Parts: sequence; structure tokens; C-alpha cells
Amino acid sequence: MGNWRKSSYSGPDDGNDCVEIATTPTHIAVRDSKAPARGQLTFPAGAFTPFVDALAQRYSTVTDFAKLRG
Repeated sequence: MGNWRKSSYSGPDDGNDCVEIATTPTHIAVRDSKAPARGQLTFPAGAFTPFVDALAQRYSTVTDFAKLRG
């Protein structure tokens, strides 16, 4: 993947519990910013929005999502 970007919700208080994202025209990848070498989830571009929408229904913050991944 190309350039990784941290979530815009990452701030001084929760900056260490963050998700990074990288995009190409056909795929979107997500990884843990604290452990980028542990791997990434890669989605076809059309599948990413439904994935995020499903997470948003259950987890209200980036920190909640970070807790999901352990």
C-alpha cells in the first residue's frame, strides 16, 4: 500500500490508540498505528464503507475500535 494516514480523530488524548488508512483506486487498507508490522485489513473499495458503517453502529469512538483489536 501507499501512504498511510492517521485518523483525523486522533488527538493528544487518544493519539496512541489509532487506526491508519491507505488507499489505492481499487482497495483500502487499515492497520493499527501502534503495531503496523502486525498486518493490515485490505478491502475492495466498495466494501470499506459498509464495514465502517457496521462498526459505527457498535463502537462509538476510535478508542472503542482500538479496544476491539486487542
